[in-house]
Amino acid sequence: MAEIIEVLAEIMVDSDSIKRRRLVEFKDGCRYGKFGRTKAYELIAHDRIRAYKMGGKTMIDLDSVDEYHASLPRVETRAS
Repeated sequence: MAEIIEVLAEIMVDSDSIKRRRLVEFKDGCRYGKFGRTKAYELIAHDRIRAYKMGGKTMIDLDSVDEYHASLPRVETRAS
């Protein structure tokens, strides 16, 4: 599923830094990140992932979702 969303990602050019952004519609960003709408809005509110408005649509930056996942703590297993 992530590969399909990746293919659907739209690329925008940021005029400030000429950086390319991988933007997808809100629902596809939730699918890619494996979280629901409520969690997505919470992450956006706390600046953990980036979102942009394009017309009337909310677009999620997939790079910020990748950064969020990379920042999550690793699960420590108990030694037996």
